[in-house]
Amino acid sequence: MAIFKKPSLKTQSRKKRDIPHGLFQKCPGCNEVIHEIELNQNLRVCPRCEYHFALSAKDRIENLLDAGSFVEMDASLTSIDTLRFQGMATYKDRLKKYQETTGLVDAVISGHGMIDGYKVTIAVMDFSFLAATMGSVVGERITRVIEYGTAKRAAVIIVAASGGARMYEGMLSLMQMAKTSGALAYHAEQRLPYLSVLTNPTTAGVMASFASLGDVIIAEPKSMIGFAGPRVIKETTHQDLPERFQTAEFLEEHGLIDMIVHRKKMREQISQLLGYFVASQ
Repeated sequence: MAIFKKPSLKTQSRKKRDIPHGLFQKCPGCNEVIHEIELNQNLRVCPRCEYHFALSAKDRIENLLDAGSFVEMDASLTSIDTLRFQGMATYKDRLKKYQETTGLVDAVISGHGMIDGYKVTIAVMDFSFLAATMGSVVGERITRVIEYGTAKRAAVIIVAASGGARMYEGMLSLMQMAKTSGALAYHAEQRLPYLSVLTNPTTAGVMASFASLGDVIIAEPKSMIGFAGPRVIKETTHQDLPERFQTAEFLEEHGLIDMIVHRKKMREQISQLLGYFVASQ
């Protein structure tokens, strides 16, 4: 028989401190852990390494346009399941899910407003909604905002971020490439400016259409920009790809992008460009 009785350890009374989900973000650029408040105060740019996190369409509009000047257009346009797409979940189910989680109707917000007194029409894509894929509603809203800018003789600004065409809509999605490009061609005939802003990532059908047609093409630092992915290109060409391939910096060096602008300086740079265009008219 034991002389001393082994004391019982009461571990159940200890409460584990729960850290609220989403309170901190780990930076993909430098692996630093950043508080959400600090990140939001810095326009979702890492204060250590300047990595640009994804920014919502609503926040971009608030950051770029004069306070209170934005008027949204075509907000009631919604996608329909023309192909009756079936899979793990129907297209209708996916749309409903993303509408609930993001608060958006689709992957773009469009409208008109002012930047330092210059009238502009603007469309901003939001990657959080189905990877900002371009379906019929996205293409229609962008086309209408371009046509509105042409009618009002205003500059057009499109902030792109996209995984490409929306497969759930098949050919209807691919048609948006021609439709948006055609509207921009007429806008250009009227000698009106179009500024294209590329963010991370801008790929596939979006990059192959309106995103690459700007009078001035601006990109955020280190954005991934291209048509097909690096793996697909390598397997197709059987070539080793250059270092930093499909980054904004690589494309600027090779002439596809005109300038790379930090998010904090984007409004100032766009305003300056608008001033040049107005002065030349």
